[in-house]
Amino acid sequence: MSLLHGFLGNASNFDQEDAQKEVGDLLIQDEEVEGAFKLIRDLIIFTDKRLLLVDKQGLTGKKVEYHSIPYRNISHFSVETAGNFDLDSELKIWIGGAQEPIIQKQFKKNDSIYDIQKILAFMCTN
Repeated sequence: MSLLHGFLGNASNFDQEDAQKEVGDLLIQDEEVEGAFKLIRDLIIFTDKRLLLVDKQGLTGKKVEYHSIPYRNISHFSVETAGNFDLDSELKIWIGGAQEPIIQKQFKKNDSIYDIQKILAFMCTN
């Protein structure tokens, strides 16, 4: 069922150890993965220092783009939950004084958006 959820766009929890292995070469000394979510092939990884967005591209997914956003640079974020007719949830993240969100991710209706919001709220206030 989780594979089906992935294809439908639902973010699902991703094992922290697997996430640590996935981005191990990018992590600085003593940086630890605090939480991770998988969205089809892409990943949203929260470390104790920054937010990492992993965007796997192409048919094979061998080409990968990594976005690294220090929490101190996130000026604000918003979460829009799914409704009865609008089945998508949405996460938006603004950096610095940007007028428009720099990151926008859509999710199908599930509880992952709440978990992501809780982690962002915690990391951005500490």
